[in-house]
Amino acid sequence: MVPRTYTVAFHGAEAAPVEVQCALSPGVPGFSIVGLPDKAVSEARERVRAALSAMRIALPSQRITINLSPADMPKAGSHYDLPIALAILAALKVIPPEVAEEHASLGELSLDGKIIPVAGALPAAMAAAGDARGLLCAAGSAAEAAWSAATRVIGAPSLADLVRHLTGQTPLPEAEAGSVRRSRDTPDLRDVRGQEKAKRALEIAAAGRHHLLMIGPPGAGKSMLARRLPGILPDLDAQEALETSILQSLAGLLDGAISSAPPFMEPHHTASTAAIIGGGRGAQPGEISLAHNGVLFLDEMPEFAPGVLDTLRQPMESGEVTVSRAAAHVRYPCRVLLIAAANPCRCGYLANPDRACSQAPKCSEKYMGKISGPLMDRFDLRFEVPEMPVYELDLPPAGDSSEEVRARVTTARLRQARRHAEAGPRLLNADLTGALLDRFASPDAEGRDLLVRAAERFGLSARGYHRILRVARTIADLEGSADIRRPHIAEALAYRVAGMAG
Repeated sequence: MVPRTYTVAFHGAEAAPVEVQCALSPGVPGFSIVGLPDKAVSEARERVRAALSAMRIALPSQRITINLSPADMPKAGSHYDLPIALAILAALKVIPPEVAEEHASLGELSLDGKIIPVAGALPAAMAAAGDARGLLCAAGSAAEAAWSAATRVIGAPSLADLVRHLTGQTPLPEAEAGSVRRSRDTPDLRDVRGQEKAKRALEIAAAGRHHLLMIGPPGAGKSMLARRLPGILPDLDAQEALETSILQSLAGLLDGAISSAPPFMEPHHTASTAAIIGGGRGAQPGEISLAHNGVLFLDEMPEFAPGVLDTLRQPMESGEVTVSRAAAHVRYPCRVLLIAAANPCRCGYLANPDRACSQAPKCSEKYMGKISGPLMDRFDLRFEVPEMPVYELDLPPAGDSSEEVRARVTTARLRQARRHAEAGPRLLNADLTGALLDRFASPDAEGRDLLVRAAERFGLSARGYHRILRVARTIADLEGSADIRRPHIAEALAYRVAGMAG
């Protein structure tokens, strides 16, 4: 019987099981790895050879063949080092072959035999649990992997320590899950002076997960407001925290502890399409997926490449992104609250005749024209953030704190959860479509009359019409109203059509 052990191949947010087989056969001594390995996997030969040599284990003068099955699935990454080494040790009877078969493993080997942590320990543990196997990994990955809470995880500092564990000489303790980070490092909303309309918009956006665009001159407080948005979002529930942590684990951003705070990603405007949407080597998740269940903030939005911005259109609607490459076709979840900030023109002072450039107002049309109409139409809340008078900056803090606003947002989301319970879990107002929109977001007669007249006057698209209904539903939820009335429609309209058509 061919000795074997197991590992995983990452395919999007999922980990597929891979069987690692080792055959020792007569012939010219050699070491080959088959089964569509990439360069990093092929180089495992030298790392494994050196790690075994550090343990004073010499490879036999035979032909060593490692097969990674299924052979038609591409294999990428250095995490195959550890399972390849264990398969060889099982073939040499250094460790019991039946023990090797009981485990999945992942980890990179250094030349002196240390096991180096790699990305993806959490989804790997979940895949191992699905096959009723334990997981062997680096000590630095053990706390992260243990968060699966579905299988036994053993973390070892070196290959020698792991061998002593598997042979019963020096058993290693089972890993325990890391702590849950509950503290929030986000600044308080109360620090923002004035800008009451913008604060109200943030509250509405957080309550219903409505995408938001702020336009205003430099220094008006757009970025300051955006960075306080995570502080008014409710804590992630267990399922949301796990989903978010899996994506962060795949990107190597998880440090052993998962967080109940929503993620906040703020890519620079020079970011490429692959960085925002996902792609590159191994079709890694992009910023929009790393912000899953949280906030994606695009500061200076018109400075992003138009092609990059337009790739956001479909993910904003569907809540998932498909990364298609020649060697990969994977999907990642991306239910995000997209918030963007922009200056009204390149100089930023369109509304100030004393500071505006000589090309105003044409410069505004050219600058904002970098944001396509279809993308602009997907923002539920669009409003201007005016420049603050200097005297207001010296006033004492006013308004509610982030904690007080978060309490109202949480209450509004609980109302949505109860109302949408039959339709699906974690369905927010921004997700309502078709029959669900008609069922849960129909306004009274006066509200509908106002909306119809506004749609005709401002030339609202069908998407814009429905987005106003969703925002009005959220405003009613914040008020505690079961019905959508004319004032709710009026406020939703004010955030969509004030100062711009659409």
